Amino acid sequence: MQNRNIIAISIIIAVFGLNNVHAHCQVPCGIYDDAVRIMQIREHVTTIEKAMVQIDQLTSDESSAQNMNQLVRWINTKEEHATFIQSIMTDYFLAQRIKPKQKNEAGRQQYVDQTLLLQQIIVAAMKCKQTVDKSKPELVSILLNQFVELYFNEHGKEHLNAMQKG
Repeated sequence: MQNRNIIAISIIIAVFGLNNVHAHCQVPCGIYDDAVRIMQIREHVTTIEKAMVQIDQLTSDESSAQNMNQLVRWINTKEEHATFIQSIMTDYFLAQRIKPKQKNEAGRQQYVDQTLLLQQIIVAAMKCKQTVDKSKPELVSILLNQFVELYFNEHGKEHLNAMQKG
């Protein structure tokens, strides 16, 4: 049985590549770590910010083939990390973690507030793709902090803070 699992995992990795295996599954596995996802998003924001600085620097320097190559790479990196943020918001939080609430059901307003914040984060991440305006990743961070305050209970916030302190 164990050999079959190893073979199955090997086939998945071979077919989809390692880059596609990182996403959290959408089967009912019950394995969730919300704080890790928040840390991942914060890392993606930091990467976007660095990419924007590098893009600014490379476009102000002398134009060369090497600079143009690096410029394209930083633009692609910025785009990829903004997409990763959008994916975590949609595939993890919206699809798996935020449970819909009907009108007059307990927790309805919190559900509405959470989904609105997630949508705002997704749009802010899109704006990171469209521009090198450093206020856009900053907005993602601000909105993410608002989401953390709304989503996590005190224990979850303590766990997140402990993870950040490393």
